[in-house]
Amino acid sequence: MDQNGLEPNREMTFLKEPEPPRGLALDVLPGVKRVVAGNAASMTYHGTNTYLIDDPDGGLIVLDPGPDLPGHVAAIVKAGGGRIRRILLSHTHSDHVGATAELKAATGAPTYGWKRSATPSFEPDFALDDGDTISGLTATFTPGHAADHLCFAWRDGILFSGDHVMGWSSSVVSPPLGDMKAYLASLELLLDRPDTLYLCGHGPALPNPQAYVRLLIAHRRRREEAISRAIAARPQTTAELVSRLYAKTDPMLRRAAERNVLAHLIKLDAEGRVTRQGNTWRINAQRAEKQNVEV
Repeated sequence: MDQNGLEPNREMTFLKEPEPPRGLALDVLPGVKRVVAGNAASMTYHGTNTYLIDDPDGGLIVLDPGPDLPGHVAAIVKAGGGRIRRILLSHTHSDHVGATAELKAATGAPTYGWKRSATPSFEPDFALDDGDTISGLTATFTPGHAADHLCFAWRDGILFSGDHVMGWSSSVVSPPLGDMKAYLASLELLLDRPDTLYLCGHGPALPNPQAYVRLLIAHRRRREEAISRAIAARPQTTAELVSRLYAKTDPMLRRAAERNVLAHLIKLDAEGRVTRQGNTWRINAQRAEKQNVEV
């Protein structure tokens, strides 16, 4: 482990942290606390981070209420001390939006989220567009992991990165609402920003974020080329590609790997690099021939 707490991985390095206390508002930075939900799992690390952020008007903003767990909502309300004025959503996956209705009922705070919710059961009270600012937080539209994903830029180079970029793991891109082309474009977008620290939807804060984002992009490009080479060797199903390219045995992790591979394949198909026949993926022979690619 290096000085930033990074541990080696076969392709990337990821941040780890001790399991945090439950039901408490933990200091992150001046003006920011987090309450970590009790939904630890292979896809959520220690649990969803719910952030409490100082509002310029003296209140508090809650970013990502988290999963629908009564104890978690009670901890947020207690930590808020009657000051919660607004509820923001990075995206509407259930582990981030699940507690929203209960928290709104308990506090009376309105909700804010992307203007086109990806979850039919949730519509924000106030719809946000790319670049909108609310209480010192500026929304940046970063689709890919989710169709309605927002990062929020704060002061002093802080970016609340949601599930778009997390230091503990790469993100899952699960079609149809997850889009690999959009995800990579959103990663490239972050490289043009001057942020110095990401506060993520799960796991610890991420320092030196641009270097990490470059690694994520390179990781995805390598995976895409590995998929292309595997299909060039012989036509294969998504499941066969997962077995060939991943060594995961945990059912949840294997399912996530399959969704990522499918997202890559859909992107390659849209680019004309592969074709699908039933459940089997093949290299686009006509395009490969034009490019003098051996198939």
